[in-house]
Amino acid sequence: MIEAIAKKRLVSADYNGGEVVLAPHQLFSRRGELFVSAFNPRKNWRSEEERRLGHFKLAGLSNVALTDTGFDALPSFDRSLPHEFDEELFYVADE
Repeated sequence: MIEAIAKKRLVSADYNGGEVVLAPHQLFSRRGELFVSAFNPRKNWRSEEERRLGHFKLAGLSNVALTDTGFDALPSFDRSLPHEFDEELFYVADE
């Protein structure tokens, strides 16, 4: 996941019984578990302003594969963590 964040490349994975494609923006830990904050570009968003990151437990993702497709970080990405005691490990860099 770190390579995908560093290179701004989409990943494909199985999640909750279906395939997802994610643009990972941030890797963090919560109580010893790893999570990724990622944008799902395949999700139907009503507007550009509504687009946001989801938080996925890495243990819940399987068959994770780096793709050749790049992505731009969401303009709204501000490195805020979902919970006060989460620890940031890696994040997508500004260009």
